[in-house]
Amino acid sequence: MEYVRFGKTNAKVSRIGFGGAPAGLKNYLHAFDPAKEEDRKGIIEAIHKAIELGINYFDTAPAYGDGQGEEIFGEALQGVEPGKIFLATKMSVGDKDHIRSSIEASLRGLKRESLDLVQIHGTSYSDEEAEFILKDGGMLDEMYRLKEEGLVKFIGFTSEDQNPPVYRFIRSRRFDVMQVCYNLIFQHPYDPVRKSGSLYEAKKVDMGIATMRPTTSMIFRKWIEKANPNNTFDYTGALIQFVLSNPLIDVVLIGMRSPERVLKNIKIYMDTSGRIDIDDLHNRFV
Repeated sequence: MEYVRFGKTNAKVSRIGFGGAPAGLKNYLHAFDPAKEEDRKGIIEAIHKAIELGINYFDTAPAYGDGQGEEIFGEALQGVEPGKIFLATKMSVGDKDHIRSSIEASLRGLKRESLDLVQIHGTSYSDEEAEFILKDGGMLDEMYRLKEEGLVKFIGFTSEDQNPPVYRFIRSRRFDVMQVCYNLIFQHPYDPVRKSGSLYEAKKVDMGIATMRPTTSMIFRKWIEKANPNNTFDYTGALIQFVLSNPLIDVVLIGMRSPERVLKNIKIYMDTSGRIDIDDLHNRFV
């Protein structure tokens, strides 16, 4: 497993990380219930296998199953020394009381005394939300208080959008990490032709960069099945390799619900012949 410097956090993290959404969300992409013992067992075994094979980045959130995802992670990671893994969770936009209660609940669910990373959990931020987060005495100031207390080491944000608030967060230089959606279909954060996009801007200020949805959350597969119903090729590996090929990305988060899926993802990662030159892919001239 390759480990890279995670931006200005200076943490050493694995190139592929364990994405937590499938570990908490009921019937997300496939049939799954976090309340069922057998389904929980599969996730716990997958986490153990991931650690065994060198994955050290684990990402979850209270929103994944109303805390059930964090509880599953907490059970699986019991006894694992904090320095052996990089554990990230999230919190929704909220006031001072919400911030503290959210982090305290996450610490209980994850069975930890402190966390490596807490991210503001967003799909898309309005201008008003961005102002609430960044203003003096706002949400970010309160998160920094948690950092000063030692409850969290680093602060980040997540987004599935590329609207102005994302760039405002980056320019503030107050976040350590950015997690964004990036894949073959959603390439908005990275335009190698114009050298533009949030990946470039975040890298300029030395932020750690993690990406979600490398396999497009089934969208690519659904399109292929409509365009060519008889196609039997499994594009999973190629989609993951596309994201791994991006030179600005530190961690590619992949959802895994079984040890078998962990092994398959590790095999994909190890096959470096599957990497491509993304800049050359966008070259329009011969």
